[in-house]
Amino acid sequence: MSTPTSESDLRQAAVMQLRKKRGFQAHVLAYLMVNLLFVTIWFVTTPHGFFWPVFPMFGWGIGLVFNAWDVYAPAPSEDRIRREMNRMSHE
Repeated sequence: MSTPTSESDLRQAAVMQLRKKRGFQAHVLAYLMVNLLFVTIWFVTTPHGFFWPVFPMFGWGIGLVFNAWDVYAPAPSEDRIRREMNRMSHE
């Protein structure tokens, strides 16, 4: 993403980032609630059996990490953007 130049561009970028953060918060809440339900089901049915909720926790957790990366990773530097533009123009 390039650096916003006008007040309108800056506002649009800020709103987009806030929406991504809100979406991530909803993702975390859903992850916690659903996995709490899985653990409850496991505990009620087979408390001393194999802890099967680890599988959806791990699988969904990978998606959650990628979602966090998308929301909180720093934007690429101007230098990296220029290098990529140069590379693309010489293909």
